[in-house]
Amino acid sequence: MTINHYILENQQQLDFVFTAWNCSDAPELHNAQQIDAGLGNVVARDNVNIAYSLIGEHWQTLSMIRFKHVSVGPAGLWGCDTTNRVYKFVAGNFQRSSGVSLQQVDAGGNDHVVGVQPNNQNAYCLRGCNALTYSGKGSLSWSSLAKKMRYYSCGTKFGCWGVDRSYRVYVAKKVNPENCDTSSWTQVTGLYMKMVEVGTDGSVFGVTKDGKIFQRDGITNQQQEGTHWVPVPMSMTVRHVSYDLGTLWAVTNSGLVMKCTG
Repeated sequence: MTINHYILENQQQLDFVFTAWNCSDAPELHNAQQIDAGLGNVVARDNVNIAYSLIGEHWQTLSMIRFKHVSVGPAGLWGCDTTNRVYKFVAGNFQRSSGVSLQQVDAGGNDHVVGVQPNNQNAYCLRGCNALTYSGKGSLSWSSLAKKMRYYSCGTKFGCWGVDRSYRVYVAKKVNPENCDTSSWTQVTGLYMKMVEVGTDGSVFGVTKDGKIFQRDGITNQQQEGTHWVPVPMSMTVRHVSYDLGTLWAVTNSGLVMKCTG
């Protein structure tokens, strides 16, 4: 179906911009819960925590390890299991790393990996050189970012974005993937989100607590926080989104995977 979405400015005045999103059912993955896309790859997990990769029009099981979150991007394919152990996909198998425990992980940055700890929800970063070269042997040294987040995501442009424990959205404008130095945190006002995802190209999408999708517009090198949130209407409420190469992937609260192009 074709959806017209509009710009919401100052949450009161509506200016309509006609941008078509063509949405359709993606290849079926029964009871999908989470999805991530990067560099042309798409991975997801279902309600029994099995991870899959989309190959053509079919979902292929990646492992029988029970994952709560999987992510794919420039740093490779990473995941954290239901006991918060961190894995990297190496030569056809997931290799468990020792070190920090994470409940959410993101591999979309400039070769570096970021994630969020369970319980205290501290945000962490793994340097790009360590992420790329890790082959399943030895422990990994993660850097604490001294920021508490419920969800954290990076792209290769325009910094990293996160949602704190109060559902407030932040962008870290200065990120060094070589040493994980992260600074210039700026709150992005206007909406409260339960998750926010950054595409490899720097595009930012979020999902509100009531399951609505918004895109952050106006993001530039000079204004990395952007200017306003643009709603992306969907006929169903959504639990998770990801964006890559012009395609928006959404998982509905009923477990369907939707694929939208604009």
